[in-house]
Amino acid sequence: MSNSRDQIINRLRRTRPEPCHFSERDHLSRFNWDQEERIHRFVERMEAVRAEVIHADQNSWAEKVVQVCRDKGLKNMLVSPQTDAGKVLYERADQLPELSAYDQSIEHWKEEMFNQTDAGFTTTLGGIAETGSLVLWPSSHEPRLMSLVPPVHIALLDAKQLHTTFSEVVKEQNWAEKGMPTNALLVSGPSKSADIEQTLAYGVHGPKELVVILVS
Repeated sequence: MSNSRDQIINRLRRTRPEPCHFSERDHLSRFNWDQEERIHRFVERMEAVRAEVIHADQNSWAEKVVQVCRDKGLKNMLVSPQTDAGKVLYERADQLPELSAYDQSIEHWKEEMFNQTDAGFTTTLGGIAETGSLVLWPSSHEPRLMSLVPPVHIALLDAKQLHTTFSEVVKEQNWAEKGMPTNALLVSGPSKSADIEQTLAYGVHGPKELVVILVS
């Protein structure tokens, strides 16, 4: 078995893949949506999987977050005080539920994180209109568990960073030069899973609710 494996590995190593010419790839240019169409498609696809999209502008988005917290009866929320958006929310702490930061190793507060945290608020790198997806690059200030564990995930998306396709995101945001993170998250609605009979259930292994604050 070892010899067979070695033969396969050696054959793969000898193989030289043909260069990929992105300009010739059909899916990079098959859509020509303007911003209005991208917003329409994104909202349509998000709402189709039970995500909420709330429209706002630069002056009102924080008020929208406050209202979401009140409407959902949230008692606490994870918010990074290191991001620009997080700083805005901490300035409104008296209007919001108890705010806390992800500022320690998960081993030290796993019980609180998984069982006592109502919501997580994160910023986003952008969005994809074709699939109705958010693009998140987790960091030390906003670790990925902030968007994957709490029952409610509130995400802030700048409409200027809403692209048509994933390939467009990679190209226009220059991922090749910026360098990839250790992991990138594509979020397309709240957590969902289906059994063998295709019965769809939400919140089985992640947030039951996703609220996108779309800033135009």
